[in-house]
Amino acid sequence: MDNNQPRRSFLKKAGLGLAGVSLLSHKALSEAQSKNAPEVDKKVELAIATITMDGFGDQYFEKAFAILPQLPFKNVEFNCWYGRTLTPTGIHSIKERCNQHGLTPICVQGSSFGAEGNIVKDVAHKLWNMQAAKELGCRRVKFTGAGRGKEGGLDAVIACLKEIAPAAEEMDVLVLVENHANNNIEFLEDYDRIFEAVDSSHVGMCMDNAHFDGSKVDLLEVVDRFHSKILHIDLKDTEKFGVHKVVNYGEGVTQNDAVVQKMLEHGYAGYLLIEMAPPRNEATLVKDLTRAYDLFKKYES
Repeated sequence: MDNNQPRRSFLKKAGLGLAGVSLLSHKALSEAQSKNAPEVDKKVELAIATITMDGFGDQYFEKAFAILPQLPFKNVEFNCWYGRTLTPTGIHSIKERCNQHGLTPICVQGSSFGAEGNIVKDVAHKLWNMQAAKELGCRRVKFTGAGRGKEGGLDAVIACLKEIAPAAEEMDVLVLVENHANNNIEFLEDYDRIFEAVDSSHVGMCMDNAHFDGSKVDLLEVVDRFHSKILHIDLKDTEKFGVHKVVNYGEGVTQNDAVVQKMLEHGYAGYLLIEMAPPRNEATLVKDLTRAYDLFKKYES
């Protein structure tokens, strides 16, 4: 058996896909955009991020795959922040292990937007994440920004989004732009600029509730202004308003239930992501994550 077969197959697909992005004519692109309005998610489902189990280190998802079979979650977002997790071999490994455990990849989160002066590497990185998502059978990629005022600031984020939005429409992949505290993507005004500059059905917000709390942004005002652009919701709890310090659900101030209920009033259908980043109690992690599932499963339809 040729051990390089998965790698060769993936490279062939990626090469054809990215070539299609660059060679697509204006007329063909317009047709693709009209045909590829995003599929409407028909229900609300819970999902979990691998960061919740792996932490921030390069675990190659070994810890995540050891813990996931002990949990009720079936939908998984993969935090692909390290080189080997994004290689063809790495993506093939994720796919095989998901099949083995009956898990469904729903999103690929890559490293942040940001480039000083030249966005070519950033564009290529985002395109590759999109191709990786397609290989895994999902249609969502997620990125936040660099530290506030760094790596070209919000201008670099917008410049990259302008380049990749047509590709997202052609490939039918949703690009989720996530807020973080002390970040180039942080405040309501940042999203005003993003969506004014990039008007695409395939570019939207990943609303991270705890990070908005950390930035002293009113969560319900976010929903009021951007509900039509919110395509993904990260559920976390932070210790207090103005401080992003993740705590166990119910021990902080984040109004996760209020956000979900208000989004449901606006017809939200999509994923509610459990993303309890470190620090956390390793001894009670399985119990805490099972409790998180139980807290929010009432929203699954």
